[in-house]
Amino acid sequence: MNIILLEPEIPANTGNIGRTCVATGTRLHLIEPMGFRLNEKQIKRAGLDYWNDLDITVYDSYNDFLVKNAYPKIYMATTKAVKAYTDVRYKPDCYIMFGKESAGIPEELLLANKDHCVRIPMVGDIRSLNLGNSVAIVLYEALRQNNFAGMNIIGSLHSHTWDEG
Repeated sequence: MNIILLEPEIPANTGNIGRTCVATGTRLHLIEPMGFRLNEKQIKRAGLDYWNDLDITVYDSYNDFLVKNAYPKIYMATTKAVKAYTDVRYKPDCYIMFGKESAGIPEELLLANKDHCVRIPMVGDIRSLNLGNSVAIVLYEALRQNNFAGMNIIGSLHSHTWDEG
């Protein structure tokens, strides 16, 4: 799986998303400009000690990303979409893009990719969810559809085993 953050602005969000990507074996693609530097304490604090294990690539622009990734099919997560994130079938190597916290993905990009825009349903006039939460919701649906391939499905207890009792 691949998560794309288009011009992320808040380092703590990107750090949390990075940690989620490490936990799920997902590649993180960051597209400049960003509202922070990757060496800032806030981003590493949010990603904890997992940051060194993150598969991350930074791109100068959206066009740079497209060229370096051979123009992949991208699902674009936006509050403006018609389809819910659960209405599509995600492939194991899919790309899911999220826009910057203050403005989302530009509408021109959404219109050019309208068949691949997805949204998380919400009640009322809520503008959006936190970026890290949105990434986790959509990413885990994509992983679920692919049977959590390569992931540990059963957790381990620290002092006991699940066979006890």
